[in-house]
Amino acid sequence: MAVERRKDNKKRVLKQGEYQRTNGTFEYKWRDKIGKRHSIYAKTLDELREKKIDVLRDALDGIRTNKNDLTINDLYNLWVQIKRGLKDNTFQNYKYMYIQFVKHDFGNMRIADLKRTDVRAFYNRLADEQHIKTSTIDSIHTVLHQVIELGVEDDYLRYNPSDNALKELKKAHNNDFPKRRALTIQEQQLFEKFLSKQGQYNKWYPIFTVMLWTGLRVGEVTGLRWCDIDFEEETININHTLVYYSRGKQEGCAFAVNTPKTKAGIRIVPMLPKVKKAFLEEKQNQEECKINCKVNVDGYTDFIFINRFGGVQHQGTLNKALRRIIRDCNYDVLDKQMNKEFTTLPRFSNHSLRHTFTTRMCEAGVNIKAMQDILGHADAETTMDIYAEATKELKRSELINFEDYFKVQKIAQTDVI
Repeated sequence: MAVERRKDNKKRVLKQGEYQRTNGTFEYKWRDKIGKRHSIYAKTLDELREKKIDVLRDALDGIRTNKNDLTINDLYNLWVQIKRGLKDNTFQNYKYMYIQFVKHDFGNMRIADLKRTDVRAFYNRLADEQHIKTSTIDSIHTVLHQVIELGVEDDYLRYNPSDNALKELKKAHNNDFPKRRALTIQEQQLFEKFLSKQGQYNKWYPIFTVMLWTGLRVGEVTGLRWCDIDFEEETININHTLVYYSRGKQEGCAFAVNTPKTKAGIRIVPMLPKVKKAFLEEKQNQEECKINCKVNVDGYTDFIFINRFGGVQHQGTLNKALRRIIRDCNYDVLDKQMNKEFTTLPRFSNHSLRHTFTTRMCEAGVNIKAMQDILGHADAETTMDIYAEATKELKRSELINFEDYFKVQKIAQTDVI
């Protein structure tokens, strides 16, 4: 005797696990590999069967079924508990970025609903509506990608929906984020000449000269100790960096010494004659003013660049000094060059000096591998990007000179005729 199959109200045969509820909607019931019951619901039978395919695919791929109520914030809390191997300042910065920009909005999204378009839309909102800079979104992406990746590792997700989201944002908003510009040769000469004058800004000449002619990161410069430089060999040993960061609400902000993020950051940088002279000038200034280093940061002391109180220099202080230097240098130029063509300084930061040094190396034809080693780039692509930008500007100027050459030749030919 044949068994009568269950049917819905439209006389369609229902498969195993499929049920039509009293309100007309449909339900699919199943047990996972440990025997736990699960259900999914849909308004129509076709919709239910589409959802059922996803369930079966997840089961075959080993994707967990208890993900329905799991949010991105849940993954973040797990990430905070298990993440190891990060420097304290980096870890604190990651947590700040997540709490500030992700937790209270995007973080509440269920990972079961998360799609690539959701991540893309989130980054677009940050850029377009909140006007967050691309560098900040980059930092947000770094931690968010790690958090979501936990969902992949723990079999809640088949793939990471944030993959390539940052690259797509940068391409889509290419015109919104101008690249950092290096100083031109004329601007650099003006900057150095203004600092070299005797006056209130002359005290900044040594540290900015070292930054401008070594390409060191600001934390590497401010963290330099006298034992890190060798005047006889004319080399600078880069083996650590000075950072200033928040250790939490209770401990507040403080300086710390970290090793470079990558092995490439540990390097020996040549000391050019101008840099050597700057170090010696800084030593002489401190002796004349009777200033000595009075701080010990994580066991490190005898720092080269210190303030009048004997403390280490702060990146924010250096940037403020640059803004005042730029302002007064431009006033000086304007007062002396009335009704003439002249060069003034654009607004720039500490990191622009590193970019300027890199550009000068490109213009001088320094080997790219040597540039990578001097700058401490772990990824050659970073060096290549700067090289490509610098050589593009160099080619443009060369073409202008090429055009001017032909103008001169044309005038000469006219005179002969």
